[in-house]
Amino acid sequence: MITAEVKLQITEGLKASLGNYKSAAKMATALDISGSQLSRVLGGDTEQVLSDAKWISIARKLDIHIGSGEAWKTANTEVFQFVSGQLGSCQDWSLSGMLCDAADIGKTHAAKDYVLKHKNAVYIDCSQVKSRQKLIRKIAKEFGVNHTGQYRDVYEDLVYYLRSIATPLVVLDEAGDLDYPAFLELKALWNATERACGWFMMGADGLRVKIERNREHNKVGYAELFSRFGGRYQRISPEGREALEDFKRKQVALIALANGSTMPVQEIYRKTGGSLRRIYIEIKKAAS
Repeated sequence: MITAEVKLQITEGLKASLGNYKSAAKMATALDISGSQLSRVLGGDTEQVLSDAKWISIARKLDIHIGSGEAWKTANTEVFQFVSGQLGSCQDWSLSGMLCDAADIGKTHAAKDYVLKHKNAVYIDCSQVKSRQKLIRKIAKEFGVNHTGQYRDVYEDLVYYLRSIATPLVVLDEAGDLDYPAFLELKALWNATERACGWFMMGADGLRVKIERNREHNKVGYAELFSRFGGRYQRISPEGREALEDFKRKQVALIALANGSTMPVQEIYRKTGGSLRRIYIEIKKAAS
């Protein structure tokens, strides 16, 4: 059962994030709750308004730290700096970019952190919305736009909304998981919002392979999409095994330092194999 203290923590997080949405109604739509429910919670009425599952869902979506203990701290790594800078430029100037790099180097964390701190920016995990309709409806929902009606109405409402607000940004993570019709619809949406919306596509090396393979076979849409998303595959991590290991070791050191770990960097690197996803586990194990 969610305690009153935890509900208060989540409510404070809701208040802090409200400014990232055009209105409270848009925030409610994005969080999949009613406007009246959000209004009651923000007003301090937290009892019998939302289910425990919905409280947890909101905390997860807004990355609100709940419970005792310190929240996990973000380190200013090279990946974090690069992704944050790219997203800022794309949003400020309605530009598009593409990042294809090794898995587990912190791309996703950096993107989510940016979106949580900037108005009119949304993060989409494409591995969860691979089809054309799911993708467009998800983008619409994250912006607080109608996403449950007829598909054509959802699409047109989304285009209208993106062209009407200040500097929107859509971050497409795990983009290589999108199916072919979704890629074509993404190209159409880009065309409809040209110079009005920023776009940033991210994925592991498989995204580059997928696009290149289809470009080589002249499959309709891929060459155009590649051009629209900057016409180049950006990369942060270095090529070569030794250089990549050194790069990861530096990232591990910065993350461990930011989160108060006293464990030697070499020991953390050995236990995690350089995986950033395992650092949290190893640091918590060492502290227990």
